[in-house]
Order: sequence, then structure tokens, then C-alpha cells
Amino acid sequence: MCGIAGWYATESGGPPAEALARMSACLAHRGPDGEGAWSDPAAGVALAHRRLAILDLTPASAQPMVDDGTGLVLVYNGELYNFRELRRELERLGHAFSSRGDVEVVLRALVEWRELAFARFAGMFALAAWDPRDRTLWLARDATGMKPLYLAPLAGGGVAFASELKALLELPGAARRLESDGLAEYLEFGYRIAERETMVAGVSRLAPAEVVGWRDGREIARFRHFSPPRPDASDARDGDERAEELLATLERVVAEHLVADVPVGLLLSGGIDSSLVAALAARSQPGLTTVSMGFADSDHDERPWGRRVAEALGTRHLDVAIAPGEVAAEIESAAWVFDDLFADWGTVTTRILYRKCRELGLKCALVGEGADELFAGYPSHRLAHRRWTPWATAGLYRHYAARRWGGLYAPFHDALRELAGDNARGDLFEAVRRFELRRQLPGNYVMKVDKASMSVSLEARAPYLDRRVAELALRTPAAWLLRDGSEKWLLRRAAELTGRLPEEVVRRPKAGGSIAASWLDDVPSFRDFARERVLRAGGWAERVGLRPAMERYFAGTKVLPFPSRVSHLGHLGWRLLLLELWAAAYGIEEVA
Repeated sequence: MCGIAGWYATESGGPPAEALARMSACLAHRGPDGEGAWSDPAAGVALAHRRLAILDLTPASAQPMVDDGTGLVLVYNGELYNFRELRRELERLGHAFSSRGDVEVVLRALVEWRELAFARFAGMFALAAWDPRDRTLWLARDATGMKPLYLAPLAGGGVAFASELKALLELPGAARRLESDGLAEYLEFGYRIAERETMVAGVSRLAPAEVVGWRDGREIARFRHFSPPRPDASDARDGDERAEELLATLERVVAEHLVADVPVGLLLSGGIDSSLVAALAARSQPGLTTVSMGFADSDHDERPWGRRVAEALGTRHLDVAIAPGEVAAEIESAAWVFDDLFADWGTVTTRILYRKCRELGLKCALVGEGADELFAGYPSHRLAHRRWTPWATAGLYRHYAARRWGGLYAPFHDALRELAGDNARGDLFEAVRRFELRRQLPGNYVMKVDKASMSVSLEARAPYLDRRVAELALRTPAAWLLRDGSEKWLLRRAAELTGRLPEEVVRRPKAGGSIAASWLDDVPSFRDFARERVLRAGGWAERVGLRPAMERYFAGTKVLPFPSRVSHLGHLGWRLLLLELWAAAYGIEEVA
């Protein structure tokens, strides 16, 4: 796991050399174990890398990595979980290896198969590869968008890129302006639902599974190496056959996710998602370390459930408690972590948890993200399991926006229609699953995992978001996901088949609710902290016309007179609080 940065300029040489050093320095937390840079001023190419050593800790896996035969240069952020399988195939094709890690496998695969290699990768990654054979720079992102890659045009032509948006603000002349459509989407949904646009004007991002090729300083190709499959109506297998397939796939994937040359743990909430991963991980790695998190002054406490699962599996289990005061103390210093701003409150608390995992000696942790989106674990899936009607899509809009009324229904509905695909009537359930896979996960929930973990130099791995698991989930019809009054039926049945988890864990419903929002309502010290910042004179709440609503909220008025554009004021208060702190940390005062 690492951070990458660089550019491909139309004008020979590109930006000043010190700009690359500043960009790399912005990513030091992503890779404290080593750094490297490579450039070809005549070609206008510059690449930088920060290393967090997880596999093959020797200098043999340092980056940028260059193939001596072709001159192809790679900077790579991520992990390739099927690297051993690909290495054997490449060795049969005559490739020799000088390292034990996955980076050289990616390099040799690109040498052998060029842009066709991306479809062979099962992993999480963002990468840049300069191929002097045809003078092309390839930029690519993994199938489910676990690793981000941000892009910005260069003033003289060409493109700059980085693992974090903040690094692009180090380029000469970079504008620090909030994108107006992004501000509207953030206040409405808590993140940018647009696939490629970001919160900062002039900066875009690669979409999940997207590959872009640049030659002579201009874009020459753009395609996806992974297309989400659709359910196969001719598949007549019963539930147990499907659950056995899922269990076998997960068992293989989890075993590959445990491969590392550093200590690996698992974040265990005691819910079905992380518990199933823990059951499979404990089977292949005896003595596995599991960690659960609890929240003081809140009804949300995972620790008793985590301990229950850990006792059943025989893991080495640790508890971490987080209090409102810790979060309040953390928020201002952590505002820069949010990067391309999103409002998942868990980024702050999860960052504290990841830091404590590092203090416990862990450098890598498995997490359960992605199961709800892929296996239908949210209320949105039940809302969508019906005919496509204006009432159904309006209900979904209110669910996603957490507001009674809003002005972004049209782009939301258009996104659903686009994601529904060629089905003339439109499959609303499948559209929602694709919305969550292609918009909500990469723009919000997965970014929480990436930003929080990498900010403290810890690698987080998400087995459910492995492309092989995602493919299996997306081929599964709704009837095997929402069944017998249960969400995630297929996942629960797979957990039952392990025979290792307590029945009350397998049947446990999803724990919902925002702890940060409840603290805004119920914890005086946290509420005072938020009030002072959200209601400051000239602040963002005032600029977007929401100060009166927030004044009423902080005064204790929970419901505004009808008709109101705001329903869940705690969520909106949290979004405005983060906006205030983030804009201050990034020096953003203008709206484009």
C-alpha cells in the first residue's frame, strides 16, 4: 500500500521539479517506509511514490519500478491478491522475477499484456505506468474503486495525478475553489454522487474500473476493465448451492487477503459481515487478532457482540472504546483526511480505531465494507424491490438525501436510469445496487476506509469488494438476497454453513444510526463544539442560507415548520461542521 503522484505534460519537462517533491510530501502518511521518484524531462513524464511495505519488505520491491527490457515504469498503490497465480503464468511465458512481492507481477503483466492486463487483476489498486514503447501513460483504478486516483489538467496541456486530492493543490497555479454542484450534492447526499467530478473545481477522479491512456499530452483511450454482471435468469440452482459457491469464493479470497509480511488483524463488529470474514480468516490463520470498537455515551457498542464472536472462534481479541471528547479533539486535526470532502462521520472514529490498531502492533487489517451494498443489506434495497414508479424513486431519493425535499431529484433519477441499463422498463432493484456500487461506495463509504486507514499508515483490506466476490453477488437475483423476511439472506446462509458462528450473530439485524448525529443531539460538550463552528459569522451555514435552520436546531427545535427542505437536522449539522473544518484546512473560501 502506498501513495502515487506525477504528471504527463505536453510541454517538455512539465512543472518545476520541486512541485513533484511537494506532491510526494503530501502523501508521506500513505507510505512512511520509503520514497522514490523517476522522470524523463524530454518526454514530460514524472512519477513519485511513497511506500508502505506490506509484501516483500526488501528494496527489491521499491518503486518506481522499471523493466530493464522495455523501459516500462510503474508506480502502484494497492495490493494484487492473485499475484501468485499471475506470477506462475508469467513465469511460464518466460518472465524472470527478482522480488517476492506483487509489484513486480503488475509490472511484468503490463509488459506482457499491456492494457489487457487490468482485466486479470484481482486486487485494490490505483496505478500509473509509462510505456516508452508507444509513449503512452496508462492510469487505472481497481474494479470496485477501493483506491482513489485524482486528476487535474496542467496549464500547458497534459495531466497530473495523485492518490489524494490535496497533492494536486501543490501544483503551481492550482485553484482552491469549491465546485458549486459539488457543494449542492454534498449538502443533499453527504458526498458527490457524480462519478468523476470532485468537490474541488478543476479536479476529477477516475471512476471505478476505469483505465485512461495518454499520448503526446492528450487522452487517447478511456475504457473499463470490469463491467458489473447482471443476474442470470436461467440459473436454477437452489439457495444452498448458491451459498456453498459464495462460501468457497470467500474462503479463497479471505485466505489471499491474509497474505502479508507484517502483522494482520481483523476489525470485528459482531455483525454478520465481519463475523463471516473472521470465521474464514480464523480457519486459515490460527491466533488471528480481532479488534472491536465501542462508543461511550451511546447505545452503539459493538464490543459485547465482538467478544461473543471472538470467543466462538478462539481469536486473540482486543477492545477499543472511543468517547465524544476524543472525537471532538480529533476532528479539527483530521479535517485534512477527508480530502475530496464526504460526510461519513465514521471517518473520524475509524481513524482513531486504526491508530490504536497501529499502537497494538498491526500494520494491516481486514474490514467488512461492501457486504451491505452487494448483498442487499440496506433499507434502500427493500424500497427498490418493487415496480419502478415515481413514488418508488421519490422514496429512494428521500432515503439517500436524508431530507424531506430537495432540488437534486432529477440528476438522482437520471443516474438510476443510466445504471438500470438496457432494460426497457428499468429494474429498480438492480439500479440501486449499481448506484451503491458505482456511486455511494467509491464516493463515500470506501473513501472512509482509504482515507482513515492511510492517514495513520495502516492498510485496510476489504474481501467483500474483491472483484470475484462482487461478480458473484451481482449475478445473484434479488430473490436470494431478500428472502424469508431477511436482508442479505445468501450471506447469512453462507455464515450458517460455516458452523462456527453463534446463531444469534447470524440472525442479528443490522445496527443502524449515526453516532455522531446522536452526539450532536444528546452530548452537551460535543453539541457546544459543533454550534460554535457551524454558527460562526460569515460561515458556510450562513453562505448557503441554512443558518436559520441550524440556529433552530441548536436551540433545541428538532422539527421545522412544514414545508421544510430539511428533515434530519443532525445529519445536516454534521455535514456543515465538516465543511467548515475542511474548507479551513484546505484554504478554500470561494465557490466556482
